[in-house]
Amino acid sequence: MANASFAAALRDSALELLAIHRRAPRIVRYVADLQKWLLSQAALALHFERKLDPSCPPLTVSNLAKFLVENHIASHNTAVAHVKEMAYYKLFEPVETTDRRAKPLQASAYAETLIRQWFEGHLRSLDGMDAGDRCLRSEADETILYRAQPRIARRLFNHPDWYRPPESITLFVRSESGSNILHDLMSRVPLAPVVGERTWVGDVSARLTAAEYVISRSHASRLLAAAQNQGLLGWEATQMSGDCWISARFVLDYRRWQATKFSVISEVLSSIR
Repeated sequence: MANASFAAALRDSALELLAIHRRAPRIVRYVADLQKWLLSQAALALHFERKLDPSCPPLTVSNLAKFLVENHIASHNTAVAHVKEMAYYKLFEPVETTDRRAKPLQASAYAETLIRQWFEGHLRSLDGMDAGDRCLRSEADETILYRAQPRIARRLFNHPDWYRPPESITLFVRSESGSNILHDLMSRVPLAPVVGERTWVGDVSARLTAAEYVISRSHASRLLAAAQNQGLLGWEATQMSGDCWISARFVLDYRRWQATKFSVISEVLSSIR
């Protein structure tokens, strides 16, 4: 938070996440909810641990459910439903086995591509803060992702500052496509230090939000209205359209929440050689 380059790094990361959304809108829309994001990261952690060490438990519904329940992330039924959805989107695929009861899964090549884009996008942002070489190292050694992602996921699952964000952030990340909308708003914040109670971020409306993030206009309206009622954002005009401002508290809540994730990624990378 104190690093003068953090605001720029965070904006670059938000833009990278939005670019991934544009490349795979249906999938990113599905995981743009914090619980589903955590579910996906948990599944990938089991996948990569198994990929590096075949003696590790395979990715199965029961193993994923056990992992999630132990970390208070989701119930067994939620895990089952999530695995079915991820298979539907071709992110997970069955592994051949002689044990018909186990039904192990693995991440598809497409899923690995998407998580690598997410991972290396964050590394580029961190490198921008301290002129580091994290992303170059990852590009040169594909196993860095395999080793780092499970450690990152497990640390974030046990970090209440991440999985229990402030109310202002929860409003967005617990709703359909809310994380995308949140990153969009924050990517517009000027890089200069936040001064005053309001920061103007340009044209925002339910119509534009719905069209961009493949949600209904009524859902977009409800989300923006709820944020307005909490004093997180507002408009120069009387209706919810046109030039929009977001509050300083909202910006700082977002930056602190994201700082948790960035610090975990940085610490994990520093331990991998």
